[in-house]
Amino acid sequence: MPDRPSLLLLPGLLCDAAVWRHQAAALAETHDTLVPDFFGLDAIATMAELVLDRAPRRFSLAGHSMGARVALEVLRRAPDRVERLALLDTGVHPRRSGEEERRRELVDLAYERGMAALAERWLPPMLHPDRLADAPLMAELTAMVCRATPEIHEGQIRALLGRPDASAQLSGIAVPTLLACGRQDAWSPLAQHEAMATAIPGAELVVIEDSGHMAPAERPEAVTAALARWLRTSTRT
Repeated sequence: MPDRPSLLLLPGLLCDAAVWRHQAAALAETHDTLVPDFFGLDAIATMAELVLDRAPRRFSLAGHSMGARVALEVLRRAPDRVERLALLDTGVHPRRSGEEERRRELVDLAYERGMAALAERWLPPMLHPDRLADAPLMAELTAMVCRATPEIHEGQIRALLGRPDASAQLSGIAVPTLLACGRQDAWSPLAQHEAMATAIPGAELVVIEDSGHMAPAERPEAVTAALARWLRTSTRT
């Protein structure tokens, strides 16, 4: 019996397997799914090495937010191992002016008042406004953030502030690539993804309607459907 294909789902800042719960369960019908844990790591390169150490020889790769930046680094390091690439709610630009100060405020908040206070401040701008009234979703996302610690948060912020400029990489991507973005993603806006889709040869762009930055959790069915279609695309030879 042939081996089942593999799919790696990479979580973003302060996210763990919970953000991919719907996709991992649904896509496990056709793929061996794995969600790496980036807690405790403080560099995109280190996260990419963890992925490569734990992944099978060949795999499809999807990343959300920070996880998509890790996915690009994985592809850069081992292009022969990645069959397909999906980048969700993300960007390729390096650290921007004033970003370190804004992120430092949240790092300090977590140390001073705890992770629940951080979740209360950080999550609402990440979501579609309508999701704020979804008590079960908010409780799940808050619990996810609170599974991290201020030290874990600070390490991941250090990774993001030190992220590379991946824009020059896009034109050389030679695997079937999906870009997906919440229509109301204010953190990584749609225009950013449109530019990325133009730069990546043959890339498909899917807009997740009525969703903010946390599209895999906000609109899980739509994201799963987009990933399922992507996984059916033929790999290039």
